[in-house]
Amino acid sequence: MAGTKLDGIDRKILAELQSDGRMTNVELARRVGISAPPCLRRVRVLEEAGYIRGYHADVDAKTLGFEVKVFAMVRLQNQSERDLAEFEHRAQGWPLVRECHMLNGEIDFILKCVAPDLTSFQRFLTERLTAAPNVASVKTSLVIRCAKDEAGVPFSEIGIATASG
Repeated sequence: MAGTKLDGIDRKILAELQSDGRMTNVELARRVGISAPPCLRRVRVLEEAGYIRGYHADVDAKTLGFEVKVFAMVRLQNQSERDLAEFEHRAQGWPLVRECHMLNGEIDFILKCVAPDLTSFQRFLTERLTAAPNVASVKTSLVIRCAKDEAGVPFSEIGIATASG
């Protein structure tokens, strides 16, 4: 399956699991219109091929006490592949950094960070991020409100609708 085109049933399976990863295989099979044994085989193949990276609970950061969300735009002094990889490796080890994306343009990386409070984020910013080797500058933007936070991909754009939506 890897490297080949997914068929309609595979796409429906992915769309349904993205919508509700906790449903039973029997329910998934019903929703995509096949019996349970081939549905389970397809899910396993999708997992092995890397289309399904894992199953996670969508936890509410604010309810858990992470009141602050900040986007940090990082510019490095040097952008050799080695320098970029070193920064990525470092960012992977920072618990407050939840996403790290390399960009083209003026900014080299954008980090999505969460913290319990501004003091915690400021400590991370000054003691870790701006103090990291090769970091030339960091600009931050505090999130005031989130209008949309949707994981996954828009299956509706390729004509796949889920039973739930």
